[in-house]
Amino acid sequence: MLTEVNLTPKPGLVDRFNCGAHQDMALIDFYYSADAIAPWLPRFIEHGISHPHLHGQAALSRLRPLGLACENSMFRATGGINTHKGTVFSLGLICCALGRLKARTERINAEAVCQESANLCRGLTQRELCQANPQQTAGQRLFYQYGLTGARGEAESGFAIVLTHALPAYQRLLAEGTQPDHALLHTLLILMSVNRDTNVVSRGGMAGLQWLQQQATEILTSLSPAGMGNLLSQRRVQEFDAQCIARNLSPGGSADLLILTWLLAQFPPSSLSQK
Repeated sequence: MLTEVNLTPKPGLVDRFNCGAHQDMALIDFYYSADAIAPWLPRFIEHGISHPHLHGQAALSRLRPLGLACENSMFRATGGINTHKGTVFSLGLICCALGRLKARTERINAEAVCQESANLCRGLTQRELCQANPQQTAGQRLFYQYGLTGARGEAESGFAIVLTHALPAYQRLLAEGTQPDHALLHTLLILMSVNRDTNVVSRGGMAGLQWLQQQATEILTSLSPAGMGNLLSQRRVQEFDAQCIARNLSPGGSADLLILTWLLAQFPPSSLSQK
């Protein structure tokens, strides 16, 4: 979490330069939040170890109170500011999945952990987004308007965008000797170019999402062999940041997936690293 928030510049997001498209939060809030969330991660793992064979909805129902307690710790630390709610969801799932695999003495790598997360979330989108509800949540509204499934859909897919796009690119860049910060920024732009980010759509509609994806794609296609280490590339990202702020667009969903990408890169190599 700290690696992601300290990454600078990040278009539309809180970083060491500015608060992005967020008027209600600052860098220090993310430090408080990360400190509050970190002690809960081993508890998610322990929960998975304690419930290695519980299936699908039952397993997720047991995990949910722990996730809500972690969220409450975050909100207390930040004075009610939502800094990492999406991260709590994804990291809670990944850590629980890790514990379940460990308890069953199964292989542990990025693909296996993501597949176990998908198993935990099977049917989640149908249960929580497709149900008729006179008081629609923001997630339900975006689902009915645009077919966007957000964090739930990404988890139910086994974090397919991360496994297909972000993680292989990040691992390749590091293997090529790219500086870690430059590799992360490059990976963030990849995520922004492909992720149907509900955070962006809730602020700027589908037109805002299409604009953001196009801008990220254009920067990626214009990269020189030096990648993000090139001063021109850095300048373009800073200009992109200014444009996102002016349009009030924040790719928070992609930021959550970047945190997940970094975490999964710490797992033992799998077939992903061979591609």
